[in-house]
Amino acid sequence: MKFSLVSTVTVAAALTAQIAQADTLRLLTWGGYAPQEVIDMFEAETGHTVEVTTSNNEEMIAKLRATNGSGFDLAQPSQDRIASAQEEFGIYKPIDMSKVTAELFIPSMLSATAGNTTYEGEVYGLPHVWGTSGLVVNTALAGNVTDYTDLCDASVAGQVSYRLKRPTLIGFAYSMGLDPFAAYGDPDAYQSILNEVEAELTECKPNVRTYWDGGDEIKNLLRSGEVVASMAWDTGGWQLNADNPDITFVAPEAGALGWIDTFVLPARGRADDAAYDWINFVMQPEIAAMITNTAGNFTAAVDGDAGVSADLKARYQGSFDQAAIDNIKWYPPVPAGLEALEGATLDRINAAN
Repeated sequence: MKFSLVSTVTVAAALTAQIAQADTLRLLTWGGYAPQEVIDMFEAETGHTVEVTTSNNEEMIAKLRATNGSGFDLAQPSQDRIASAQEEFGIYKPIDMSKVTAELFIPSMLSATAGNTTYEGEVYGLPHVWGTSGLVVNTALAGNVTDYTDLCDASVAGQVSYRLKRPTLIGFAYSMGLDPFAAYGDPDAYQSILNEVEAELTECKPNVRTYWDGGDEIKNLLRSGEVVASMAWDTGGWQLNADNPDITFVAPEAGALGWIDTFVLPARGRADDAAYDWINFVMQPEIAAMITNTAGNFTAAVDGDAGVSADLKARYQGSFDQAAIDNIKWYPPVPAGLEALEGATLDRINAAN
């Protein structure tokens, strides 16, 4: 009887401790990175609950800057938006690698992201989902569009689209024979490149059906035929290809632009343990494959592609031969102040007649 009583007390204490440690994880992420099925599995396994807010790079930085790094416990900006944002705004806290199951990550991506997200000797980011942006083309109607500047060709006048965002500036610069990433450390040289790209994009405005903002918007424009070629992400092109084999992602001749979306801890997050539990949970190969099948992009998880659908693998291989992979331009960290130059350039392009 004494043993039963002690056992009952012990179990009750353990359950109480478990409940006390269960937190609500406020996740600021991209669409598709936290499928409901994954959330349900995580909540059942850990006792944590998950609240998801979907966003994009610009909005993530703005939300965390406005709150001095509070309001969320885990965020997923791209790796080039971390070191400079930390330098300017102090919105993140360092990663505690002792709480990360490092062997779940592809070593090269883990080390590369660590290098790109280090500030004052501290690592602020871990790799999660990676992919590229380039061209999504209806090859039956715009087969001549093989590079960014081809969007300005007279043959597709009024039938193209792209975002008024920094990837467009970067992609056009490379297509024009310039090297914007090499100029990152020299604001004057970078501004000179922006000036050339501004002139090109201003002249190209009559070709643009609309500047798209969201992924669903550009996919609908391509499905309807209103747009026959666009700058967009690889996953959007592959999703469209499933319905229309003429539409697919094309790696531009100047090189697709490569990105890695990360895990970062907001400076004033209040559920770090839940954040680390989520990171270690979703980087398990079988969970990573579920995210890839939902989001359309691959992850930095070791063996994370093993459970990915055969159709998605085939579309990836159709867009990227080895030469195209070797030609990917990976985004380096954005130096502090550079986005202000880009923002001013984009504003002038938008306002130009």
